[in-house]
Amino acid sequence: MSLADHGRFPYTPITAGTPVEWPHGKRLALYVAVAIEHFPYGEGALGLSYSPGIPQPNTFNWAWREYGNRVGGFRLLDALTGTAMPPTVLLNTAAYEHCPELLAAYREAGAEFVGHGATNAVHPNGLSLDDERAMLVEVRDAIERAEGRRPAGWMSPGANPSAHTEDLLAECGYGYTLDWPHDERPNWMTTSAGPLLSVPYPHELNDVPAIALHHATGRDFADAIIDGVTELREAAAASDTPLVCGIVAHSFIVGQPHRLRPFRAALEQITASADDLWLTTPGAIAERFAAACPPPAA
Repeated sequence: MSLADHGRFPYTPITAGTPVEWPHGKRLALYVAVAIEHFPYGEGALGLSYSPGIPQPNTFNWAWREYGNRVGGFRLLDALTGTAMPPTVLLNTAAYEHCPELLAAYREAGAEFVGHGATNAVHPNGLSLDDERAMLVEVRDAIERAEGRRPAGWMSPGANPSAHTEDLLAECGYGYTLDWPHDERPNWMTTSAGPLLSVPYPHELNDVPAIALHHATGRDFADAIIDGVTELREAAAASDTPLVCGIVAHSFIVGQPHRLRPFRAALEQITASADDLWLTTPGAIAERFAAACPPPAA
């Protein structure tokens, strides 16, 4: 029986090699993305809730996230720069107006800014085609105005793209998406507007599913990071295909003091000997992969 398929890319096993090399012979590309998000007060969805069932205004949930913009985001940046990890920001562009000092700190540290909606209160999967296109253009243009260049990549708010998101991303000039956590290597996707690259994104080395959904502690999450990176280092060393590992931390989740401490220790441990690690950003991974493995001819 033939099942419904997304039509974006064919199945390819990990045993199929990819003709790409990371810089200086590194075997594993490692990036850490910090999600910086902003929500309206007293209206709309607030995403995951630590106080479900409370009607708007849900002050507790709004203030939980605001801690990340006032405190946690700065401390996560210190943890990244202290281990020479280039920062990546998954950005709600409403934060440009709300917390410009936080974004200035990441900009000063050379962060890559990835489009992550205007606010996480609005997900693409639920918008009309025209409204989703307008949102993608709004985010693209806001980042270009602030950073001097268009964002290369996109990650949907709520990890919730629509059936048309990839087509619209390619149409609007985005080069890669982080919406598909299906592989440890980049791969090309087919869209109605031309090829779009999928860069590996972590579903499990990600504090939302690990901590908010599956109730891991901060130390559990740190242990998972160490185990995951160690396993992928060994797998990449034993194969002909360099691999990608991403880690995602939300400023209001891992940015909390009791989670930040083991997270920082995990980063220090995995980067203490980085001869085989390319500490990088998803945009740099996409650029390197696209140069070595251009999209197949239409």
